[in-house]
Amino acid sequence: MKNVEKYTRGYFMPPVNEMKWAKKDYIDHAPVWCSVDLRDGNQSLIVPMSLEEKLEFFQYLVKIGFKEIEVGFPAASETEYAFTRALIEQDLIPDDVTIQVLTQSREHIIKKTFESLKGVKNAVVHLYNSTSVAQREQVFKRSKEEIIDIAVQGAKLLKQYAAEADGNLRFEYSPESFTGTEMEFALDICNQVLDVWQPTAENPVIINLPATVSMSMPHVYASQVEYMSDNLKYRENVVLSLHPHNDRGCAIADSEMGLLAGADRIEGTLFGNGERTGNVDIVTLALNMYSQGVDPKLEFGNIPEVVEVYERVTNRKVYDRQPYGGQLVFAAFSGSHQDAIAKGMKWREEHDCQYWTVPYLPIDPKDIGRQYDGDVIRINSQSGKGGIGYLLEQKFGLDLPKKMRENVGYCVKSVSDHQHKELTPDEVYNVFRQHYVNVDAPVHFKASHFLPGDQFHAQVEVAMDGKTYDLKGEGNGRLDAVSNALQTGLDLDFTVLTYKEHALEIGSKSQAVAYVGVQSPDGTDYWGAGMHTDIMTASVKALISAVNQMKEDR
Repeated sequence: MKNVEKYTRGYFMPPVNEMKWAKKDYIDHAPVWCSVDLRDGNQSLIVPMSLEEKLEFFQYLVKIGFKEIEVGFPAASETEYAFTRALIEQDLIPDDVTIQVLTQSREHIIKKTFESLKGVKNAVVHLYNSTSVAQREQVFKRSKEEIIDIAVQGAKLLKQYAAEADGNLRFEYSPESFTGTEMEFALDICNQVLDVWQPTAENPVIINLPATVSMSMPHVYASQVEYMSDNLKYRENVVLSLHPHNDRGCAIADSEMGLLAGADRIEGTLFGNGERTGNVDIVTLALNMYSQGVDPKLEFGNIPEVVEVYERVTNRKVYDRQPYGGQLVFAAFSGSHQDAIAKGMKWREEHDCQYWTVPYLPIDPKDIGRQYDGDVIRINSQSGKGGIGYLLEQKFGLDLPKKMRENVGYCVKSVSDHQHKELTPDEVYNVFRQHYVNVDAPVHFKASHFLPGDQFHAQVEVAMDGKTYDLKGEGNGRLDAVSNALQTGLDLDFTVLTYKEHALEIGSKSQAVAYVGVQSPDGTDYWGAGMHTDIMTASVKALISAVNQMKEDR
């Protein structure tokens, strides 16, 4: 890092920088979405999609709700030409969906582009040429006037070929490398193209401002967008579009601020797939809006399915921490986070909440097809009693007493720590069953009988160390009578601190579960649980389980 002096800012601020957009604090409506997964996304893949994969992906994008889909550069390769023709000839394009094709400003390329669209109902022909200082000087070696002439001649050719074609054909122009272009020049070239196309309310055109290479902080891009929006000719008949790339990791912010600054449309891809660091991620953009109560007009209610289709057809992986779609984005391993989420969910159950406000969860994972037990509360050695207790309650119907949750939490964390792995919900449940439920050693419960009276009389049959014991006790309740029988007959000393019971609503509805906490003379607490079809038997088993925990600790 010794050459910092060879770098400087490569962008150009607009001559007027009002930043009116900065007074807005959220996007209040969905933009026009255009998926470029099949063009920008596809050209970034190590192994491009096959024709069959592209056809499947196109149909899935339609299912999600995209009304504009860029399908390729048909004059650039036979594969992309064949794909465009397949969509049209197989009648795979719904009447309310517009395909988009890309072309350079060269007549033979434009001619073949229009040939690829023969028979299409709705299409956008996307014309582009590079306008930045670096491209003009280093690549094309052309003056500003010559660069403008390339764009204008291409615009005239599009208009000429469209007049001879069938179908509803619209135009789009991109000053490629817009972010490295002087703003006055970008405005001039776009306005000259607009003068050729003469957009109307019935036939609007798209002016697309690509961050071909992201070169600035997002507020700079937004100011550039605002300048263009305020000064484009025919503005009321222009759909102002953005195409941000993610070189600086700012594509989402560039898009959101650009929309505030006047843009009407976004070109992007699912999960940001694209060359270099990628395009803007439309999933994140859309769900950011959703999280603030704005309908994005795209269907992402089954994110696991979206991920599955995307990964299969592109052979790319969605990063675990990718917003909304990543496997771990809702996962809480931290005990304090789990406790806050569990309490937040409990709050929602107890209150009539209009809005989603659960700590650490910006949206309800279930809204996008995720689950609380597998996606949110994840159990490892960092987990806490709140999260473990919440998981046992939500998935298995076990409503543990508050103090018992802490004890169970330490037990589960210890298992995870020793095995050096995350525990699945079923593994957590198995740890609970093994360590707390119906524990029958060293004291093995065999039977119990009760006689009512002024006090309850209990007869309890247990086995220990190969011997059978018939124990008797009395108390002010059945469990108290059993407790006294165990203490007297087995020479034990403990106090019953906590007792709780409930029916198991998840799983077998014929079973009940009881929880018992006992305290030894030195103040140590021990816990047990019992499960049985008879609630009293479950209670006795819970008490004996706690007693066995105590005896094992001695």
